[in-house]
Amino acid sequence: MSATDHGNKHSAPEARARLRPGEPVEALDWLGNPVDCAACVWRESIRAHGLCKPLVACVHDRYAKRIERFLDTNPEASDAVLAHPYFEVRAIATRHASIFRLPALLNDPDPEVRAGAVMRLPARQGMRLRTDPDRKVRVAVAARLTGPDLVPMTTDDDYYVRVVTARRLPHDMLPLLMHDPEPEVRRAVARRIGEEWLMAMAWDLNPLVRLDVARRLSAQQLAVLIEDPDMRVRHAVAERIDPRHLPALAADPDALVVEMARDRLDREVGAGGGAPDVTTHPAAGIVLAADASRPGNGGSPDA
Repeated sequence: MSATDHGNKHSAPEARARLRPGEPVEALDWLGNPVDCAACVWRESIRAHGLCKPLVACVHDRYAKRIERFLDTNPEASDAVLAHPYFEVRAIATRHASIFRLPALLNDPDPEVRAGAVMRLPARQGMRLRTDPDRKVRVAVAARLTGPDLVPMTTDDDYYVRVVTARRLPHDMLPLLMHDPEPEVRRAVARRIGEEWLMAMAWDLNPLVRLDVARRLSAQQLAVLIEDPDMRVRHAVAERIDPRHLPALAADPDALVVEMARDRLDREVGAGGGAPDVTTHPAAGIVLAADASRPGNGGSPDA
């Protein structure tokens, strides 16, 4: 008996009225066959209590959102479907299943299921999947591990795995990724690395990395970026730099940088501070000092 029999007509107007916008108008299982509510093992329990609905919440429907609604409403059914042949059912079931049933799913053939198990199990149980062939699983592992256990993932082939790793590494281990070839990884590092290392990233080749650095350097340290080739970096510098260096930025070739610098100069004067003293620590002198300490010039960055 199919779902279209005995008052359970999925194509009837009342059933279609329950459809969410953009969702399929048919109830088909993972093999493409019509869903058969009469054959469902939950027809006298969950179904009888109105806790599932055709085209809305059904674990037999191949549409993932309907499976999700079913298991969110009936989490106690999750253990019973962990061996379901459709990977979407197993993957969604990992969110609610007993944690004692999840270790076996670390060997599931589908990466969605393995990742789901990793996200709920104690971190060390998923550590053996640090070299899983699927990036989705390795991302999940990186999102769970902490401390030295993350170090092997700093050399992962996938850049996003390294991004997640950079977001979770202890601060004193972040220098391991300072020179990563992927700018997004270096940006994640620049946002978290200790102040003693931050200045060393001020000469990164990528302007967005330097922008992240500029947002964290002190007002005095920002002088090293006053002549940065990217206007976004110079604008960030103009927003926070020590007022003594604002006159140099008021002559910047970019109008937005000039506007920010002059606005701050006006506020300094309006606050009664008078014109900034630009003779004590001229910008050019600080920039030259920074240049002398760049890698390759025989010095070390002053952090």
